[in-house]
Amino acid sequence: MHSKKRITSFDIAELAGVSQATVSRALRGDPSVSEETRRRVESAAASLNYTVDKNASNLRGRLTGTLALLFFEDPTPDDSHINPFFLSMLGSITHACARHGYDLLISFQELARDWHADFAESKKADGIILLGYGDYLTQTSRLEKLRARGTRLVSWGAVLPDQPCITIGCDNFSGGRSVTEHLLDQGCRRIAFLGDASRHFPEFQERYRGHVQALRTRNVPVDDALQADAESSQQSGRRAVEALLERGAAFDAIFAASDLIAIGAIGALSERGIDVPFEVAVAGYDDIPMASFVNPPLTTVQQDTRRAGELLVDSLVRLIHNEPVTSKMLPMKLIVRRSSLWQEATRAEHPGQG
Repeated sequence: MHSKKRITSFDIAELAGVSQATVSRALRGDPSVSEETRRRVESAAASLNYTVDKNASNLRGRLTGTLALLFFEDPTPDDSHINPFFLSMLGSITHACARHGYDLLISFQELARDWHADFAESKKADGIILLGYGDYLTQTSRLEKLRARGTRLVSWGAVLPDQPCITIGCDNFSGGRSVTEHLLDQGCRRIAFLGDASRHFPEFQERYRGHVQALRTRNVPVDDALQADAESSQQSGRRAVEALLERGAAFDAIFAASDLIAIGAIGALSERGIDVPFEVAVAGYDDIPMASFVNPPLTTVQQDTRRAGELLVDSLVRLIHNEPVTSKMLPMKLIVRRSSLWQEATRAEHPGQG
């Protein structure tokens, strides 16, 4: 026998045709809510047999109405640099906050700093969204200190077992596998992986695991010499390619763990006179806006940043209102463009073969 579904303020909001934040304000008697809206909310609540949790209501009365977005990215010589992938997600987060009636506080942080202390002491926000590449998920003690003070937390990243907070992410393992399967289908066999595959970058690590499984499934040897560490920047992609070439690694394809790495790799190959995709096929990950404009246009993996931003905010608001929340993994989509069409380029060069 299935237990009856718990009615939440989100159900009231849907029935009344208002935001969840408006439901909360109406049920606690906030004077900013019009009498007409209050009656509509109360009627919807009554029809669903919804009763207000007094303890939760008292907690909500002490809330700030603000969510904080802590954006993690290592400092660069150009302080204006922000990964375009996260910029696209930021837009979705901003719109989702507005729909829920929340203001958004954005703070840029370095992982090495005590980023948690200021928010733990000042209680500037009712909840925190963690966004950015990096190993912040390993900083369990900091997250536990925030939670002990009643701070609600959600993060964007790899969805893995035993994580210290609710996480929204895409299926990085399947994404990595699909890229490598595509490159193998093109006839490539010496596929270099550019990206830090250690625990410091869980998303990159999952993409690498998918890459390795695809190779093993096709009985293609996994050569550790074809893995080069790279962080998510064009400069890092250039350095990774140069490192592979300097140590004499032979490769016919590159799977870069992010589009920025891939774009840097294409630049480095071009400077060496190596043609993409005729000599080396290249694929990235994230489908940032510039991926379709580089030369050649970049094969990549698309992640739904709009849905991701919505889920991050929705999950955090539910946590704030003591409603059940679970981590969620979103699907991904392989976008094939000219940069990886190695077989097609080879046939064009030698039309009588194949």
